Amino acid sequence: MSTLSTQPIISTGGFYACCAVQEVAFGLDQVRFLHVKLPGGGRRLNRGETWQINVATGTTQARIWARTNCQFDGSGRGKCETGDCQGLLECKAYGSPPNTLAEYALGQFNNLDFIDMSNIDGFNVPMEFSSDSPQCNRVIKCTADIVGQCPGPLKVPGGCNGPCPVFKTEEYCCNSGKCGPTNYSRFFKERCPDVYSYPKDDQTSTFTCPNGTNYKVIFCP
Repeated sequence: MSTLSTQPIISTGGFYACCAVQEVAFGLDQVRFLHVKLPGGGRRLNRGETWQINVATGTTQARIWARTNCQFDGSGRGKCETGDCQGLLECKAYGSPPNTLAEYALGQFNNLDFIDMSNIDGFNVPMEFSSDSPQCNRVIKCTADIVGQCPGPLKVPGGCNGPCPVFKTEEYCCNSGKCGPTNYSRFFKERCPDVYSYPKDDQTSTFTCPNGTNYKVIFCP
């Protein structure tokens, strides 16, 4: 089981944030993180707040992201400029690009957790994803000014799209499993070298920790 603590708006799958939120922490002892599909969720975190998430034992995979410039009514319906979850505060689906992702798979091969960050769907807020237990010392981060430097065809209000959501071609989406880096993926990789920049970017972008490690996500570190 693991715990997760966060500071932007988080949903089981996506935070509702704006960089006023800064930290999310979770531990794999409680089975961390908001899963986009199950159980689903979301909330707003103000600056300085931490959200610790205990995820049900048996949860194996999930992703975390921030949602920005959101407005919701009393029933939890509304819209976010980036990372939107089909107009719902309580996330039940993958967030809309662009969104900086923290991803994990728990208790996999050799009882290891596999963790990564990804810009394949683009970038909306700076993020740091790290282990928070003495048995593993791993920090992944993406803090470059990607929005400010974003190539014109990828630029959208509040973020920088990955090329796959924009062009939807094999070259960028790698649906066949055979693709390589492109000029657009190099833009992301040069600025965030430990983060996925295209779908087959595994060798330099996937990291492991022993199962049972706790983790922390910080937005706008």
